[in-house]
Amino acid sequence: MLPGTALGVLLGDLAYTWLAVRLMRRTGRTDVTAMPFGIDTPTLFAMVFGVLGPVKAATGSAETAWRVAMGATVAIGLVKTALAFAGDWSRRVVPRAALLGSIAGVAVLLIAFLPALKILADPLVGIPTLVVLLATLLGGVRAPWGLPGALLAVGLGAALHWARWAWAGGPGAAHAPGGLRLAVPWPTLAWLEALGELAPYLAAVLPLALLTVIGGIDNTESAAAAGDEYRTRDILLVEALATVAAGLAGGVVQNTPYIGHPAYKAMGARAGYTLATGLVVGLGAATGALAALVAVLPEAAVAPILVFIGLEITAQAFLASPPRHGPAVALAFVPAAAALVLIQGGALLGGVGRTAAELTGEAARTWQVLLALGNGFVLTALVWAWALAALIDRRPAVAAALFAGASLAALVGLIHSPLPGGALFWPWAPPAPITLQLAGAYGLAAAACWVAARR
Repeated sequence: MLPGTALGVLLGDLAYTWLAVRLMRRTGRTDVTAMPFGIDTPTLFAMVFGVLGPVKAATGSAETAWRVAMGATVAIGLVKTALAFAGDWSRRVVPRAALLGSIAGVAVLLIAFLPALKILADPLVGIPTLVVLLATLLGGVRAPWGLPGALLAVGLGAALHWARWAWAGGPGAAHAPGGLRLAVPWPTLAWLEALGELAPYLAAVLPLALLTVIGGIDNTESAAAAGDEYRTRDILLVEALATVAAGLAGGVVQNTPYIGHPAYKAMGARAGYTLATGLVVGLGAATGALAALVAVLPEAAVAPILVFIGLEITAQAFLASPPRHGPAVALAFVPAAAALVLIQGGALLGGVGRTAAELTGEAARTWQVLLALGNGFVLTALVWAWALAALIDRRPAVAAALFAGASLAALVGLIHSPLPGGALFWPWAPPAPITLQLAGAYGLAAAACWVAARR
């Protein structure tokens, strides 16, 4: 599974490197930064808890679970291939505040906040690393010997970690790396044998294809705001075809462009860093060398980079959008906040041996609302920010159309799914009363905006 998934990363990074070199040649600029690329973390959780685990429990066969997950990954890639051709049109019609605001919420609440917990959990390593990183990348402090600020910061954090371990017997590596062993990803059609078991799980994973396509559009807009204008269709087709390739080679997680282009540009990354990333991830997964790298670098030394990325993306969303759309950018953060609470709340419940299904009374109702707000949060944030930007621009008819679309999306679970895994469902079989309530509420909002447009 790991080498196949890493193959998708390798192919996507190679393609993004080529796109960056092509943009350099076309524009004559040397400061072009390639789009970052990797695996989609929400899909990782969806595959583990929504496909691999349930199939293994139902069939008792790890082999069958792997084949079903492969088939799901291929299906996601094919759906994304079809959606990729609408990318350029979407960037033209959706305001920048909605595109950047929907990823800014992810950036500050998930990419920055969660790593901040890692930093505070090991402050002797994390806080000095963070201060050095911010001082060199944002404060204009020159790093000694001409070193890149990020490299200096991570090196300092790792040195502090291992010096403490050597001097005081403190915590060292999280785990010892395993031995090197070659595992070359190779195409296989083994997933065709599991097509009969695949259908029930598509409802849980196909919405993730739409979410990463939206994320790809958002990230392309983010790159354009930072000065690198890529064609959206090209960015989306690369992630789609890389996902198909990963699934065909045994991978079980889809690929996606990463949030963080302006942060990488600020760190000095250009066209070649994606080539290095692809080779390290692809070859490292095929040989087992990634385990050694993970063991050497402590989390608290790497987490500050993610905090910096979160800060850069969030700042860009406000600075690159029209000032009047600032409230729309801020509104896009709210669904991501629900996703954050779900992640941390689930972890805390698991830590005391409980599950969300055991909640009762007001706690159960609150959790149901959090599920509805957190599931599909990227699409929800996009719609909310777009609708508010339309209202700010005195275009209530556009807001009416968006709320009408949101009503239909809620009826099938594209947004606000009350199911734990965020799965889709048929509109005539809503899984919880809140589904019809939300659909009706969006319908009333659409009607109100339509009346305002007719005045």
